[in-house]
Amino acid sequence: MRSALRHSLAALAVALCSAVCGCSAPVGDGGQKADTAPVVRVVDGDTIRVGLPSGEEPVRYIGIDTPESVKPGAPVECFAKRASAYNERLVAGEKVRLVYDIERRDRYGRLLAYVYRARDGLFVNAELVRRGYATAVTFPPNVAHERELRRLARRARMSGRGLWSGCAGAG
Repeated sequence: MRSALRHSLAALAVALCSAVCGCSAPVGDGGQKADTAPVVRVVDGDTIRVGLPSGEEPVRYIGIDTPESVKPGAPVECFAKRASAYNERLVAGEKVRLVYDIERRDRYGRLLAYVYRARDGLFVNAELVRRGYATAVTFPPNVAHERELRRLARRARMSGRGLWSGCAGAG
């Protein structure tokens, strides 16, 4: 009983901290599954491949979208190469923590995750948006960080960071 009470109080403290300071805790700690895996390859600005015990898997970052650089039949979009390079700087050679939301896979079979760098807890999805390399997009029911990502995108746009200054008509 004491353990359950302590766990509930800890969860409440994290929720209050998140509400007050705008920070976020990985949603996977509340009973949803999370995995830690090495990044095998950075595909583009919002997709990586990781090595899980079950094999190599593609992972699409939840809640963000970066300009296309590898979409078959489509031209490379403005800022795509820079977004991909920044994602590479953030996660290449790193272990990452994959935190899942409601839907685990997209229609292409990719894992959908909030990605955290294992060594320091950096929320990679948010960092890409904060720096202007990605826009915030929502695909319900995966909406755990929607408000935070939209707030970061608004700030990046207002500050003219990244693609918001480098691409006409971004977002």
